[in-house]
Formats: sequence, structure tokens, C-alpha cells
Amino acid sequence: MKNIEYTAQNHIAVITLNRPHALNSLDYEMLTELGQIVEKLHTDTSIRAVIFTGAGDRAFCAGADLKERKDLSEAGVRRNVKKILEVLQSVAELPQPTVAAVNGAAFGGGFELLLACDFSFAADTAVMGLTEVSWGIIPGAGGTQRLPRLIGEMRAKELILTARKITAREAFQLGILTGVVPAEEVFAAARKLAAEILHNAPLAVRSAKHAISAGMGTDLKTGLAIEAEAYERIIPTRDRTEALHAFVEKRKPVFTGE
Repeated sequence: MKNIEYTAQNHIAVITLNRPHALNSLDYEMLTELGQIVEKLHTDTSIRAVIFTGAGDRAFCAGADLKERKDLSEAGVRRNVKKILEVLQSVAELPQPTVAAVNGAAFGGGFELLLACDFSFAADTAVMGLTEVSWGIIPGAGGTQRLPRLIGEMRAKELILTARKITAREAFQLGILTGVVPAEEVFAAARKLAAEILHNAPLAVRSAKHAISAGMGTDLKTGLAIEAEAYERIIPTRDRTEALHAFVEKRKPVFTGE
């Protein structure tokens, strides 16, 4: 991969946007590579958590590559917008818990990548926002839908319609971020949370994430049905019986994802 760095260790995958010279902005080639990696992760049961971060110390992701965009035809713009929407939706639908380690600026599509993750830690120096309307466009990779679901309609409209840039502290206060830490501790904070999740039964973690994500867009009754279905899939697993045996034997369970 030319624009994406991928590593995997101890069941944790790390995806690094690797165009620091362009503030890790998303051109079509990078989006294609990112989409390929994320697609493979959907069926990789050896990976139990995924961390997204950016190369360098200036930016997590500055959004769409505007240098590329200015030379695109209208058809080319539509192609790119469709691609980023597809890729970030694929990120949001990953069965593994996802954590964004926001090491620097996160604007436009970079902010939308953060929103597509389950959790996000940002450097205390990071600045972020959905600034698209200041460029004559709108957020096109889930921003107008995920942000209001996260912080409420009024606050989301305020941020999007003003194209306001906010600090990491402000984002945390709004409920956008899981935590804010010194820049040199961002990745460690993301990995610590991922490692904490890894202590638990992987199939149960996946099922719980599915129940939450699928239920959020429904009424309570439908959500409870989704939860019951997710629970039903866990009952026959070996990890469930292993946890019960471990409790009786007063030891920590050894989960295998089966």
C-alpha cells in the first residue's frame, strides 16, 4: 500500500493514513487502499480491535485532497464523494470496536472518519471540524447524519453551518471525543482502551456492538428484539461456557472467540 500503513499485533490492527506531506488528506488512491483494507477486516476474526491514526504530528486527516478536487470534472467529484461515503460506512460497520487516535488536525472527511469510529482520543493540541460549507460544499461522508446523532441536532447544525473549527477540549465537552490527552500519549490511550476490550469474549464484544449500533436507528421495541437476537447467537458459544467454568474455578476465563 502506497498511502496506507497497516500493522497487526496481539489482535489489534493499526491503520495509519500515510500522506503526511499532504496532511494525510484523502485522494482517490488513498480511499481505494483504505477501502480494500477495511473490507478485509470485516472477515478477519483474528483482529479484535482496530485503531485509525495519521502519520506525522500535524494532522490526523485534513479531509478531501483539494488539490486533486480542483482538477476533477463533476463526474470525478461524484466518484470521489461516493467512494469516501462507501469507505467510511464500511468503517462504521466493522464488527470490531474501532478507535481513532487523532494526532492532529481533523477536518471534513477526517472529522467524518473520527465520527465513524466507536471511540476517539485526540491530542490536546488538535483542532477539528466540518468546514465544508466554507468551501461551497456540504459534509458528504456521513457528517450531517452522524454528528447530530452524537451531539444533538441544534449543536450539529451550529458546527456545520458555521464551518466552525473547535479544539479537542471543546469537542470532548460536546461529547464527540472519548478523551483528550497530551499529543505524545494519543496512540497509547487508544491502544490502552483497545487492550481493555480485548480482555473480554470477542464474539460477545462483536454482538454487543452490533446490538447497540443496529438498535440506535430504531424504536425501543425493535431495538430490544435486535438485542434478543444478538444474545441468542451467543448462547451456544464456547466462550460463554468457559466464562461460567472460570467463575466456578475462581480463575480468569481464557476466551478463544468460539
